[in-house]
Amino acid sequence: MQPAHPTLEAVAAHAGVSRATVSRVVNGTPGVRAELRERVRRSVAALGYVPNFAARSLVTRRTGAVAVVIAEPETRVFADPFFAQQLRGIGGELSAHGMQLLLMLLEGRTDYERIERYLSGGHVDGVLMFSVHTDDPLPAMAAASGLPTVYGGRPGWPGAADDPGLLYVDTDNRDGARQAVRHLLARGRRRIAVITGPLDQTAAVDRLDGYLDALGRATPDPALLVHGDFTAEGGARAMAELLDRSPAPDAVFAGNDLMATGVLRVLRARGLRVPDDVAVMGYDDLEPAAWSEPALTTVRQDVRRMGELMAALLLRLLPPDGPPDEPLASIVTPAQLVVRDST
Repeated sequence: MQPAHPTLEAVAAHAGVSRATVSRVVNGTPGVRAELRERVRRSVAALGYVPNFAARSLVTRRTGAVAVVIAEPETRVFADPFFAQQLRGIGGELSAHGMQLLLMLLEGRTDYERIERYLSGGHVDGVLMFSVHTDDPLPAMAAASGLPTVYGGRPGWPGAADDPGLLYVDTDNRDGARQAVRHLLARGRRRIAVITGPLDQTAAVDRLDGYLDALGRATPDPALLVHGDFTAEGGARAMAELLDRSPAPDAVFAGNDLMATGVLRVLRARGLRVPDDVAVMGYDDLEPAAWSEPALTTVRQDVRRMGELMAALLLRLLPPDGPPDEPLASIVTPAQLVVRDST
């Protein structure tokens, strides 16, 4: 009769491999040949083996969980498909290695204390952190906790550029913005306005810098600059402000697709045609870009893949014997112009 609770040894005997091999597969440790890994997985399924995570944590001092900290409130996170795609990538990569995702958001200042207590309390093995603002205390909390940490987006807080140990995954935002504005120039647009994201985030700063690069300017024209907040409502307010100025722009580069959808809404309400009267460019290439009317020209960053890369980078810091001997490097993915009907 099969035991009620199959052991690691039983799985090893069933698969015809060593106990150590089963342990490596169950714990998601790299270095096991694909055919052996698949054989162990079949035996795990056949026997109904369930790892004893409590016992494992006593031996390995690992919890099997990773904190994903997003420095934004719930209303912002669940309204923006950017975060959904990034979390899908992170969650898929972690679950493939038997790790759990613990999501932590920031609704107010008191949440900083809660997050600090949790990170320092030994509840998770590592931290993935993104949408961090320049003056945010979260990076200092992560450093003080001693937990391996990977950031989403180029770190921009004071001293970050001088810290070689910081690991992050980002897209080449500056080059993406250059591609966007050069496309608008090639279409004959000359009064190209920019609606930035919050400039206490490096993605927004890099996209503004790329806009200036393409125009050959060191500073923006104040008449063609409005600061936004990466929301559709913020894009709509910014576009209304631009249209109330004289002369109005003949093209708009919005810092993300959500703001661009707000831009399209205001232009439609004002009776202006896109792209005949005003060309519109977004950034991200998420669902709102393809659904908009007209379909939005934008810059693609593979957000889901960036989430996968963040998780994979962190997992490489968490093998059973500690971090790898060779130092890891941050990852910057390419940006790609996607031309549709709005330009």
